[in-house]
Amino acid sequence: RVLSAFCRIDVLVNNAGIRNDMLMIWMTPDDWHNVIDTNLTGFYNVTRPVLKTMLLQRSGRIVSIASTSGLAGMPGQVHYSASKGGIIAATKALAKEVARRHVTVNCIAPGFIETEMIPEEAKAEYARTVPMGRLGLPEEVAAVAAFLCSDEASYVTGQTIGVNGGVY
Repeated sequence: RVLSAFCRIDVLVNNAGIRNDMLMIWMTPDDWHNVIDTNLTGFYNVTRPVLKTMLLQRSGRIVSIASTSGLAGMPGQVHYSASKGGIIAATKALAKEVARRHVTVNCIAPGFIETEMIPEEAKAEYARTVPMGRLGLPEEVAAVAAFLCSDEASYVTGQTIGVNGGVY
C-alpha cells in the first residue's frame, strides 16, 4: 500500500530491532528466529520493495540501524550480534550493487543509547562503561541519519558509522 501511494521514495531508514539477551546454551530456536527475523529479515522485507523504486528513479538513500554488538559481538547476544552484523555485511554488499544508480546504502552502529532497550536500573551501570561517561541520545543517532540522507553525503556509501561515545 505504501509503494502504491507514493510515486517517489527518496529515503528509507531501517530501524526495527529487538533484543532478547541470553546465553546461546539456553536459546531456543524460537528465541533465535524472533531476533533474526525482526532485525535481519525485516531489513530484507522492507528494503527489497523500496529498492526497485529507488533504482528506477536513479536516486535514493538507505540507512539501517545496526549496533556496536554487530561489530564486536557481545556475550548473551549471539543472535542479536549476528543479526546486526548481517545488516552491516548486507549494507556493504548492497551499496556495491546499487551505487551506479545513485542509491547510497549505509548503516549506523549505535552503542548504548538512552532508549527503552536499556532498562532504567541499568543506565548508570552502562554509562560507566562508556569512555564519554554517558549514554548517547536518540537525537545524536538521528543527526547522523539525517546527514547520510542529505545531499552532502552523496559520495558516502557502504559505510558503518559508530555513534557510541568511544565504545568499540
